[in-house]
Amino acid sequence: MPWFDTFDAIVPQRFPGMEIGKEEPMDRHTTFRVGGPARRFVRPGSEEACGALLELAEAQAWPVLVVGNGSNLLVSDEGLDRLVIHTGGLDSLERTGERTIRAGAGVSLARLASFAQKEGLGGLEFAHGIPGSLGGAVFMNAGAYGGEMKQVLSSVAAWFPGGGVKEIPACGLELGYRRSIFSSREGAVLAAEIALEPREAGEIRDRMEELGRRRREKQPLEFPSAGSTFKRPEGHFAGGLIDQCGLKGFRIGGAQVSEKHAGFVINAGGATCADVLALIGHIQKTVRERTGVELETEVKILR
Repeated sequence: MPWFDTFDAIVPQRFPGMEIGKEEPMDRHTTFRVGGPARRFVRPGSEEACGALLELAEAQAWPVLVVGNGSNLLVSDEGLDRLVIHTGGLDSLERTGERTIRAGAGVSLARLASFAQKEGLGGLEFAHGIPGSLGGAVFMNAGAYGGEMKQVLSSVAAWFPGGGVKEIPACGLELGYRRSIFSSREGAVLAAEIALEPREAGEIRDRMEELGRRRREKQPLEFPSAGSTFKRPEGHFAGGLIDQCGLKGFRIGGAQVSEKHAGFVINAGGATCADVLALIGHIQKTVRERTGVELETEVKILR
């Protein structure tokens, strides 16, 4: 029996009221706006429900993928033969101490940073314009403008196969440049505690607005994309290398190297995953041949 038949027989009864989709188009759930259907798609309404569903999926050996805002994902045109668990319902957000905030994995970084600003807590200004959710930001130690999640994370509630839900201190997350313990170990972020610094709310707001202006001026925010397509190679900037190779504006199908910022591959209209992958491959080959630098993708490619 296919795994999804077992899923259909168990989950609606075990989790009444949980949002469930069949053959759900993933282009609705990624900022690239590309991707075929997920065999099954669910949105748990709480951390507890998500943890219980992950336990069930492990026991049944269902293939699972946990996603948030989909801002760093590129999904195959053929779709995913997986159970996709969306964290949008994990949206709790509260101040828990003089310097701390606890938030569910599905809370957007913009909402989290705005909440911190109103509470007079600084340190998350860099995250306000990153179009991801907290879970994804922890997963890849997201950062921008000199800030990164490593600087503000206190602890994370996460589920691991065979271990259930555990609270992990930041020092145990193996946070590095665009990586964490989740980069090499299966698991799912359910919530996180953030430790910040008391600061004047107006000062925090001014910094957020300044960074917002810089993003709008330099980044192609008017087009669907997954943000920076490549990691920063040591001693270089990916966008600079791509521009140096004359690839600004280069296009394959609906995928294009942004004319505003060469480090962004954008969906210029009707792009497929195949278009994006072909363009990424062309960029990597051209940069390698002309500069000797190997570009590594930052975006996570799912097939």
